[in-house]
Amino acid sequence: MLTSLDFRGLLTPRFLQNFFPIPATNSLILEQKSPDFLLPDITNQSTVRLSDYRGKKTIIVAFTRIFTDRQYCPLCYPHIQELNENYENFTEKGAEIFMITSTDRRQSEKIVKDLGLKMPLLSNPSCDVFQTYQVGQALGAPLPAQFIIDRQGVLRYKHLFSFLNPNAPVEKLLELTANC
Repeated sequence: MLTSLDFRGLLTPRFLQNFFPIPATNSLILEQKSPDFLLPDITNQSTVRLSDYRGKKTIIVAFTRIFTDRQYCPLCYPHIQELNENYENFTEKGAEIFMITSTDRRQSEKIVKDLGLKMPLLSNPSCDVFQTYQVGQALGAPLPAQFIIDRQGVLRYKHLFSFLNPNAPVEKLLELTANC
């Protein structure tokens, strides 16, 4: 838990790359295959290729805004905690959560430890997967978004950031996951 404001490490090339707003205007079509990706899983010290889960598990891809290992988005932080608290509920339903952040490996390792993350935290400092999924960006980081991908790799649900509803409710994600 953060106790004070610490802006060290905030002004990075990644921050500047994501500074200017790009709205979350996603053209990915429901009922079609989702884009594949390969990212390091910081929680489990492994690598995740999304397509390796086809035929095996429903996947929740949860893009989140974490500025640095010291600065979390105030709209995303409670969502990260709630997903982590409900991680076993998802896995009991045969689903996996991939939380994707734009922080680098070093920052991500601190985040996993500080938050006691059980779910995989995937590091994407180049933001190419964020861009592939067209989640948008503003003020130094990509915007949050959530996607549900069924066992066949088909996109079944997408939630894009809005100020009224920045993240999909965990209860809705659980409900939809049960139906995939």
